[in-house]
Amino acid sequence: MTNPATPTETVVRLSDVTKRFGATLALDGASLEVQRGEIVVLLGLSGSGKSTLLRHLDGLEQPSDGTVEVLGQLVPDLTGRRLRTLRSRVGFIFQQFELVPSLTVLENVLTGSLATVRGPRLGLWSYGRAGKLAALGHLDRVGLLDRAYQRADTLSGGQQQRVAIARALMQDPEILLADEPVASLDPESSDQVMALIREIAVDRGLTVVCSLHQVDLALSWADRIVGLRHGRVVLDTPTEGLSKPQVMEIYGRVATTTSELHAIETELLVDAVSETPR
Repeated sequence: MTNPATPTETVVRLSDVTKRFGATLALDGASLEVQRGEIVVLLGLSGSGKSTLLRHLDGLEQPSDGTVEVLGQLVPDLTGRRLRTLRSRVGFIFQQFELVPSLTVLENVLTGSLATVRGPRLGLWSYGRAGKLAALGHLDRVGLLDRAYQRADTLSGGQQQRVAIARALMQDPEILLADEPVASLDPESSDQVMALIREIAVDRGLTVVCSLHQVDLALSWADRIVGLRHGRVVLDTPTEGLSKPQVMEIYGRVATTTSELHAIETELLVDAVSETPR
């Protein structure tokens, strides 16, 4: 289960990060360190702060308090070219794929290299031969080489997420962020997509930080689980030897009301139903 890459360097460090959106406290003194080569899942219910934490790692959000350091750089201090340079080293896979529906699969993958493209962006002509070959190679890696010239909006949800993975790989990233990458997929596609991300991460030595709410999927996929609740880190442990009841016991301890406990039980029931073979 453990990633063969030996963690030797801290590439993500959050220290006492708080994020406020008006009266809403999205992160509440969250601290986290991730070593190079680790595959980490942020686990928690909707509204627990998972997406907000991820967006801080790419500079999409600025902390109200605390520090965010990625690849040795203080992210809130970066602007302009320095921020674009950091983002070129950090791939991001989104829940809703964020593909351009009218473009071909190949063109969507090539957009992952826009940071290196100069001049006007005029379809495939904007990209050199080396870039096209690299994009085709990534499509082959995710099993979609035969769909390269097909419109993106003709693909299934699982296929579109594979295209999004190939697009992220075009950046040749050191860190891969994934925000609920399988939330809109059926259970079979979810398993396939998560297995693919892990396989690629291990092969390339990528560091992965991924948000999920499915406990079973997180336990089978991650090297380490970080549990969030109300913007706080309430669990941080390797997955080896960890059981689903143990994870849910942690959540139960920090639930303060009957309604919160009911929300946990409801989400577990939804997970169980969605994972039942049809």
